[in-house]
Amino acid sequence: MADIITRDGTWSFDGDTVRIVPGGKAHPVRQGLGEIAVPLRAVAGVAFEPDRRGGRLRLRLRAGACPVLRAADGRLKDAADPYQLVVDKGRTGVAEYLVDEIRAALVIEQVPAGPVDRFLLPGPAVPVSGGGGDGTASFDGKTVRLTWNWKAEESKESAGAVTIPLPEVTGVRWIPCIGLENGSLRFDRGGVVSAAPAKYDPYSLDLWGLSKREYTAVLVAAAVLVRMPAAGAPAVPAGQAEPVPAIEPAPAPVPERPAPDDHDVLLRRLRELGELHAAGVLTDEEFATAKAAVLRRL
Repeated sequence: MADIITRDGTWSFDGDTVRIVPGGKAHPVRQGLGEIAVPLRAVAGVAFEPDRRGGRLRLRLRAGACPVLRAADGRLKDAADPYQLVVDKGRTGVAEYLVDEIRAALVIEQVPAGPVDRFLLPGPAVPVSGGGGDGTASFDGKTVRLTWNWKAEESKESAGAVTIPLPEVTGVRWIPCIGLENGSLRFDRGGVVSAAPAKYDPYSLDLWGLSKREYTAVLVAAAVLVRMPAAGAPAVPAGQAEPVPAIEPAPAPVPERPAPDDHDVLLRRLRELGELHAAGVLTDEEFATAKAAVLRRL
């Protein structure tokens, strides 16, 4: 077991799962997600980036594995990213050890770094709610509900709350407020993609970026995305009426972890690592780390 505890949160790794627990003052998105168990087969890589204050751990997931990252589409700020951890100066050695352990396991288990064709994480638990600006979005696993506040346009407020059964949701898109441009959380219903600005669209929240809590709209988007009939497919891009099918190749099968006393399997792994090192696939450092991890299990 390798773990690191900081003010920003706790990461631990038991050889099969990276367990992530946010700190008490973490970003609302991370708080809303709560504890995350990331299976090793969902991990593409890990790195520790040192700086004068300590550094930052970054866990890189395989494309398509996490519904939150799929919904965010690269737009999450560092503070909101659940797969980053700020490391204090006195904990850098522990962070580097954790990185070595995860990297060694990836090599030993031969986990591919490429994309996957389905989600490998469950996403936010339901019921979930989030947003801000002119209203709030909530999702109970079966129905999306949009309620408006006093700042909403008159057309939205007068029409009242909107409910969308999950089978009628054909797309969901989240964009945060960027600069002077408002963000939005949009739902496409029945294959119809609205061209109206979010402030007038009854199936959209208009996000103004006035608080960190508006970012929690991405949790609603992710919870819906992972439960849509075409779960795992990308959200519908603007201008398209039909869901875009997933195009990632299926992941290669992940070998089962051998039992601690299966010496023949472990010895075979050592030979395989030696061959990879001799062929130049593994660097000296990677080979030494992976070899040490196997020897610990003999």
